[in-house]
Amino acid sequence: MAKESSPKDRGETSVPPVTVTDTGDAEADEGGTAVTGYSGPAPGPDSGSVDVSNTGNASATGNSIAVSGHIGELHMHQQPLQEPVAWPILVGTVPALASAFQERPGTRERIDRARAGVSTVVLTQVLSGGGGTGKSQLAASYARQALTDGTDLVVWAPATTADQIVGVYAKAAGLVRAPGAGGRDAEADAQAFLAWLATTSRSWLVVLDDVTDPAATASWWPPASAGGSGQVLATTRRRGAALTGSGRTLVEIDTYTPTEAVAYLTDRLDRAGFGYLLDGAESEIAEVLGRLPLALSHAAAYMINEDIPCRAYRDLFQQQGARLDDLLPQDADAEDYGRQVATALLLSLDAARDTNPATVPVLRIAALLDPAGHPHALWTTQTIQNHLDGADGQKAVRALHNYGLLTIQPPPPIGPRTVTLHALTAHATRDTTPSAERPGTCLTAADALLELWPDPDHTDRALAALLRANTTILTPHTGDHLWHPEGHPLLYRTGISLDAAGLYNTAINHWETLTHQAHRILGPDHPDTLSARNNLALSYWQAGRTNDAITLQEQVLTHSERLLGPDHPNTLTTRHNLALSYGQAGRTDDAITLQEQVLTHSERLLGPDHPNTLTTRHNLASSYWQAGRTDDAITLQEQVLTDRERLLGPDHPNTLTTRHNLASSYWQAGRTDEAILLLERVVADSERVLGPSHPYSVTAAEVLRAWREAGGGSGRSR
Repeated sequence: MAKESSPKDRGETSVPPVTVTDTGDAEADEGGTAVTGYSGPAPGPDSGSVDVSNTGNASATGNSIAVSGHIGELHMHQQPLQEPVAWPILVGTVPALASAFQERPGTRERIDRARAGVSTVVLTQVLSGGGGTGKSQLAASYARQALTDGTDLVVWAPATTADQIVGVYAKAAGLVRAPGAGGRDAEADAQAFLAWLATTSRSWLVVLDDVTDPAATASWWPPASAGGSGQVLATTRRRGAALTGSGRTLVEIDTYTPTEAVAYLTDRLDRAGFGYLLDGAESEIAEVLGRLPLALSHAAAYMINEDIPCRAYRDLFQQQGARLDDLLPQDADAEDYGRQVATALLLSLDAARDTNPATVPVLRIAALLDPAGHPHALWTTQTIQNHLDGADGQKAVRALHNYGLLTIQPPPPIGPRTVTLHALTAHATRDTTPSAERPGTCLTAADALLELWPDPDHTDRALAALLRANTTILTPHTGDHLWHPEGHPLLYRTGISLDAAGLYNTAINHWETLTHQAHRILGPDHPDTLSARNNLALSYWQAGRTNDAITLQEQVLTHSERLLGPDHPNTLTTRHNLALSYGQAGRTDDAITLQEQVLTHSERLLGPDHPNTLTTRHNLASSYWQAGRTDDAITLQEQVLTDRERLLGPDHPNTLTTRHNLASSYWQAGRTDEAILLLERVVADSERVLGPSHPYSVTAAEVLRAWREAGGGSGRSR
């Protein structure tokens, strides 16, 4: 039940599960549709599970459809209704190759030799190396070569977190039409994609870029493919046994050779029209920078922007070492990411600050976010403008781009434009950020992400996924800064978004972590702790762990009534969600009793038009429907539909769900013509708002087709 008074409690939840029993038989000839039992509503944007048992038989021939029980489950399998898959397919964004990219023939020969020498079907490579060695660029070159060679499927998945991998896999599952991928549960779709990889004869390449936690991503490594048609490349800074075995070969990626380092500097400056800066000191620069590709790219950008020759840059670099000893002691380089990178970064950052003072605070914020990409629109938020005292964040980002400290990516065909930076640039920036500035920088980053979040998520799913990934990266860098004086709303918004995306297990992990943090920092009786526990219970409910949900919700309800009072909005939310769990557990009478109580309190305390009141009325109607009280369900659903159309608009997902459920109740009551007319509008609206390939749109269309053929607009036979 959505709680407007606090973004930390959620609950615009699914319709309780539907049980169908003891239905008759149905049979159809070729081209027909046979349906027995309940034929709607299909699972929608906020619908629940369906349990069908003791239904009759249904049979069909040819291209007809035969269904026994709930027809909504057809939407995952009606491939003939979809356009053929257009091969080849690229999923994700392959990074552009850097200016003066070096082919590195010696390194590529080692990689190619390792690939050819692996006897297992899956040719999995882990391109491992210290930071700044150019692993991602090498992987990107292989991905681009695969596209050129006509590989059927190329997938580029940022792998800093498991959530990122799941999101890319789920998208890929839909594009390749992986069996069992329905679009509602991202983790289930990702598993369906892995199963598809194991059985397809199509050629494919999956790149997992920057595997940070091998244990967390262990279950998302692609399996052996049929006939050896698939390959995997992964990049990581990690080493260890977890990265070997299972057909994986570890290939160490070293720095540039002396020849490659000089060639890079020469090509980079020549191509930019600054070849006159080459004065014979190129090899000296290469050595003082440790031949690290990242450090060399920072140096080249600095020389181009400042118009200084190689020898002068070498002298500046050596002078900068004294300052770095103050900012970054030797023992701070715990991950061996290279003081060369930090020194080169500080030189470039000093120059960028001279052109735009806002570059320093901007880079410090960017360093807390996902190196694989944060939204470019972040720098237009009011939060950023306030933090920069009115300075233009976009101009500062452009200055940093010019100095090679981050990269403004070209606008993609679909999704938000992003800004990327190398993980080691981010690391060095965080290490050189004064401790006194860290709390404010962390809070600004969190506030800006939250300000940018679409409401609801479906209005910009790609942006919501990008914001989730950035929050996942941000939180480990913030310590406890986002918990004073209370839990930051971004932490709660992210969990709600995970559930909305169907990432139920990831959401459970998120809420469990949040619950422990809130308990440790704020105490067990703090409202934010109760909110985290309530949201955890709701995630259990979404994942089908009904008993776990009920146990936790009953505990939270007891605490809420004692600490907040029986009429507090949070208490009403918990009571409402407990009712949903009772319904899912088959305790319909208990669910109705609680929902009627909550509705009475909500109408009195919040008013009849409050979103919580509408949600309670909506779900009470579903419980009436489940209990066979169809007339009572229709009365409430008609009222909710009128209110939601007025308050939320006719295209809001909650409005579509209510309209679909009302159509279902009409159908169950024998009002077939009204049911079909209303569902026709649902189909038209969902295809227009969500798209014709969205699972809800496909499901609604299937239900409509079945209704038309089963009922024919002339009444329903039982």
